[in-house]
Amino acid sequence: MREEDLSRIPDDELLLLFKAGDRNAYEQIYNRYWAIMYVYARKIMADADDAQDIVQEVFTYLWHKGAELSIKTSLAVYLYTAVRYRIFDLLDHRKVRTDYKAYLQQFIDEGEYITDNQLRERELVAVIEREVALLPAKMREMFEMSRNEGLSHKEIAEKLGVSDLTVKKQVSNAVKILKEKLKLFSIFITINF
Repeated sequence: MREEDLSRIPDDELLLLFKAGDRNAYEQIYNRYWAIMYVYARKIMADADDAQDIVQEVFTYLWHKGAELSIKTSLAVYLYTAVRYRIFDLLDHRKVRTDYKAYLQQFIDEGEYITDNQLRERELVAVIEREVALLPAKMREMFEMSRNEGLSHKEIAEKLGVSDLTVKKQVSNAVKILKEKLKLFSIFITINF
């Protein structure tokens, strides 16, 4: 059919011709609706290139699907709906990308810091446990009763049958030894990090 003749026929007949393989029918649909769909997309999209890309995608899809298309509404409604859904898809994709960027930035800002702190904390706990294990047996026992069990010097003295002063002196010595060892650890941490 000649192009002049196609410009006069209604959309439903034009669509049937296109589905039957008439390239001129597709060109007529394109010429009839591209500008209208662009204006519609442009009203929603801030970026002119995005609006143009969306409309072009819809017409490309229409071209590729051809005979497979099953349009249950009018051609105009189908095209408006297709453009609207492509806009929603693009906006959703951008939101996911923006959310991902925000999450990634948060991880960079906080995650690495938290991870470093957790690693240092674990290393510090391991050093403390190792150094406590190296304390003399009685000193270690009194220190652990004081720090881990939360017993007072008097309670420890009663349990072990020693004086309060002995417990106080042993716990104090244990703390001094651990402080000295931990100074070395903190210097090592500072140098390596």
